[in-house]
Order: sequence, then structure tokens, then C-alpha cells
Amino acid sequence: MRNKIKRIISLKSKRKLVCLTAYSKPIAKILDNHCDMILVGDSMATAFYGMENTKSISLKTIINHSIAVKKGTSKSTLVVDMPINTYKNFKIAKKNVIEVFKQTKCDAVKLESNGKNFDIIRKLVKLGFPVMGHIGYTPQNKKKFEPQGIKKDEEKKLIKESLEIEKAGAFSLVLECIAEKTSKKITNITSVPTIGIGSSKFCDGQILVTDDLIGLSGFKPKFVKKYINLKKILEKTFTKFKTDVLKQKFPAKKNSYN
Repeated sequence: MRNKIKRIISLKSKRKLVCLTAYSKPIAKILDNHCDMILVGDSMATAFYGMENTKSISLKTIINHSIAVKKGTSKSTLVVDMPINTYKNFKIAKKNVIEVFKQTKCDAVKLESNGKNFDIIRKLVKLGFPVMGHIGYTPQNKKKFEPQGIKKDEEKKLIKESLEIEKAGAFSLVLECIAEKTSKKITNITSVPTIGIGSSKFCDGQILVTDDLIGLSGFKPKFVKKYINLKKILEKTFTKFKTDVLKQKFPAKKNSYN
């Protein structure tokens, strides 16, 4: 098992894991000083490309962004999201995962659970590819957004699913929009770190889409805390530039070659 993956597993119950998304080298370089894991998420479809959902992003696009992110990452564990239909059976998954690792030099890939693809995870791990699981609200498999694990039968299903993914060999597990009581039980039952997004403080770590956290995406779900309104700051910056250009204050002599 790779050293970075061992480190992530070893931190369960010792301290909280910090995780965020990145789609570019400059952002990755900043996050690398603060994050245990950086995810090149298929969330770039909506947050970066303005697509309606995450189902339209291609593997080629994910790979290109991951190559850029890798250039800014040295300390953090780099995880690459596998987009929809790139792991619908083991043959397809193996081909695509090999390509992702080859081109991006990432540390792991993330697969969303559909409640049935445990064997694909198991076989990929057996080949030596670290896999992060993902349960709860899984955008690739769910038609509409709604919190998961609130009802007792949902709770039992999610607990069973998490144990199956752990048994398959996943090194960590994303819990998305899962009820607090359920995410707490899953975290206590499993021996691998749980990474929450909208799933309570009881998870072993937390992840958010960086564009949501800094106020750029315009997406404001209940589970996101906006730490800064970067959009507002950028508006002021661009207004100042526009004014300087119109009033011929820019470029000044110091910005010109003489």
C-alpha cells in the first residue's frame, strides 16, 4: 500500500481530515499546504463548466484537469473522480483507471456506489489501485437531491453498503448528505476514514467544493459554509481595472517598456 494512503488510514480517530476540490495548478498549490486530500471532482462540470449536472463531464476533461492539479500537489493525497459510465463494469473500469493513473500520477480514484459495484472496487484494489468509495447522495446515480439515511430502512441500507465497500478494500469513504445519526454510526462501525459533505461533524474528515466555500459558484446548499465572498472581491477588482483603463490610468509608465 502506498505511503500517502497508509497515512490517511492511520489518521482515523486521531484527528480530523481536511479535504477540498481543485481543478487547476494555482488552487492546488494553495490547498496543498492545508489539505490531507485534494479531490479533482466531477463537480467541475457544474462549478467550473456551468453544466446542468455532473453527468456530462468526460474522462478526458477530468484527466486534463488532474494533470494540472498534480503539478501543484506534493504533500496532499491526490484523488481523481471517475465520471459516470467510466466504471460500469470491471473491463471498462480497469481500462479507464489504468489510464487515469498513467496520465495523472494520482494517488487514488473515487467511485460512486450504486449499491452493486463492490466487486469492481475489490478487483481494482487487488490490482494495486487505491479506491475511495462514495455513498449517500451520489449525483451520478440519483435523479434529484435529497438527504439520505433519515429513515430506519435507509440507515440500515447505508450501513450495509459502507461495510461492503470497506470489505472490498476501499481506503476511505465519502458520506454525502447523510443524516447525522446515520453518518455517526457508519463512522463508528467502519475502520476506514469517513469524509463528510453535508453529513455532520462526526465524520473522520470533511470535504467541500472549493468554489462553494469561497463564494464563486453561486451554489448555496445548507451544508456549505461560505468563508469568503470572493465574487464580491473580484467585482471590486475588475471595476477598478475597468475604471483605470477608461481613464487611461492603466497602463502607467511603470507598466510600459521605454
